Amino acid sequence: MEIMTKTEKYRIQASEPWAESLNDEQLKSLIKSTDFSKKQEEEGKDFCYFLYKRQYTSNDREVDYAFMAYTLNEPSNLEAASVSDIVLSENMTYLIHRIAVCRDGVLIDKTPDISVKVLDDENDSGGGMLNNTQKINITIKDLRLYDVLILEDSKEKIYSEKDFLLKDYMRYLWLSPDTYWAYGVYDFKVINKRNEPIVFRKNFFRDDSRNLMPAVIETLPSGETFSLHYDNYLNPTDASREIFPFIDFVTESSWQQLSSHIYLYYEAAYNQQKLSEFAPELAQELDAIVEQDEKMRYAIEYVQNHVYYLFNAYEMHGHKPQDPAITYSNKQGDCKAKTTLLKVVLDYIGVESSVVLVNYKTDFYFKYYLPSLLAFNHVIVKINYKGETYFVDATSRDDLGLLENRDFLSFCHYLEIKPDTDLQKCTPHKYPKFAIEETVDFHTKGSSGDLKLTTKYRYNRANNMRRYFKRTSKREIIDSWNKSLFYCLNYQNDRDENDFRKVFKDAQIHIVSDDKDLNELVVEYSATVDNPYYTNKQGKQFLMYFDRNLIKGAILDYIVADGTFWFNYDSEKYVVNLYTDQRIDTTEKYTVQECNIDNKYFTYTSKKEIAKNGGTVRIKFNPISNQEIPTEDYETFRKAYQKVPDSNYGLGIDLIPAGFGDRLKFGLKKMFGS
Repeated sequence: MEIMTKTEKYRIQASEPWAESLNDEQLKSLIKSTDFSKKQEEEGKDFCYFLYKRQYTSNDREVDYAFMAYTLNEPSNLEAASVSDIVLSENMTYLIHRIAVCRDGVLIDKTPDISVKVLDDENDSGGGMLNNTQKINITIKDLRLYDVLILEDSKEKIYSEKDFLLKDYMRYLWLSPDTYWAYGVYDFKVINKRNEPIVFRKNFFRDDSRNLMPAVIETLPSGETFSLHYDNYLNPTDASREIFPFIDFVTESSWQQLSSHIYLYYEAAYNQQKLSEFAPELAQELDAIVEQDEKMRYAIEYVQNHVYYLFNAYEMHGHKPQDPAITYSNKQGDCKAKTTLLKVVLDYIGVESSVVLVNYKTDFYFKYYLPSLLAFNHVIVKINYKGETYFVDATSRDDLGLLENRDFLSFCHYLEIKPDTDLQKCTPHKYPKFAIEETVDFHTKGSSGDLKLTTKYRYNRANNMRRYFKRTSKREIIDSWNKSLFYCLNYQNDRDENDFRKVFKDAQIHIVSDDKDLNELVVEYSATVDNPYYTNKQGKQFLMYFDRNLIKGAILDYIVADGTFWFNYDSEKYVVNLYTDQRIDTTEKYTVQECNIDNKYFTYTSKKEIAKNGGTVRIKFNPISNQEIPTEDYETFRKAYQKVPDSNYGLGIDLIPAGFGDRLKFGLKKMFGS
């Protein structure tokens, strides 16, 4: 008997024949202890006796079906099973087929013991995010530790007119199960009831010896089913070194066909009305600006800052942009709407541009994906200007500067919305100027020192620092600098780090200048430092400055197995001046040590000038960023970079003891060793 709810967001009903459900006897036959299940339980893991997953797809609807039975031997799993949320997008219904437990070998129907609430999913609405989702909150009464919970349910989506893209193009991404769970039976199927064939690509599967198998692309004809079945299955993927296997299912197409298909919708939006017709005030403001660079800056910042960003994940997959006239009139829109408006404004001022599709989160995987518009989740603008290519995100805020000085967007793959266009890759990027230039001056005299940092920020560093100063109290900013400097000066090894304010007296910080055309922000910090020298356990004193921000831990820690390393770092320049009224050891190995690395992915230099009372180190890091480093290049690259942490990211000077006896001992140690 089918039970209909008032909200129509969930129903209790039997599963459809294609799901191949189990009767009670079949179900009980699978819920039994085996050598495999006992081993998992002995190791303290919960066990899933079976998991049947089905993905049903047609040109009218899609259904995500699951049928499983798993143990509740851990209190955390019992708690999660007792109260759970199911998130539904628009036109989606949650179907409950069966909820039961197996307790001491007896099946108990728990459907009468459930409480269901339909809630609006409002988690992100305050930030301009409209997900058009609702939550089904399910509470199951009287679940007990060591029960076996049986769940059979589906999420069904009936396509509406808004879902024109989903009607024509299917995409489903199968991900291999989590490594925590072990499965007595794991059975997955894709049932193709569409009019068109589906193609699928199997990625990162391995043989029994854990050797990576070549990717396989196959076709699933209309009316047929893809099956994947495992018995006594525990995912063997090494999560720290290997990429989990996945299968990409899509309606067969090409990037060229897809770009041509979607271009028609964007072209209609571009040509709906001229800017001078729906935004005469904006057109007049642009006409009044003489310099083209300034005109373009005004156009970008108008759309970024004057049109409110509404994020709508559901509408994103609709791929039909809102008319620019509506976006301008309402002063709000999603990424498609804002980007389309910016494109129309750029057309008006005679700047060549196009709209491109991206997905920052899964950008790495595009080389393994099959062509599908549903693989993208964001839209930005590509600008060709004065022989250079720039990318601008119309949804950004507080991004300042002329075009070449604005935020650089880091990603690899994109699809340009033009007829017959293939998936493209960004070229590697080298910053024309340093993203950060910092000068450190530390002059010590007696038991005190004067410390000053002057830092110039560019590009996104300037944008982020501007926001930080706007949103953060001065006291919190100073404390942040104090804490960082405490470690740069190595004080964590010889004194209490609980209160940085006792070390850095009269600390001050302020913005010296802010050039919004060049997007350059200059910040100055100053403080007096009591007891400025680091003293080791033997009583020897040092003056040192090592900024660990220069150490890119991800490079050193990365373990190469399946994937390439995404190399994306800012260019940096530091000048560190350390001077004292004491004599220093001008021959000490690490004090005079320099570095010159010339790798094809980056250059790094550390040059020093050492005098009898101090020294200067000049450090430059110039990466060719926004690129993948192939596996075959990685060890050479890592070995080259390994020279940086070997004392080549700062300066340390050894003080010569002041007394005659101490100087004599020091000289003997230098001559004969300790």
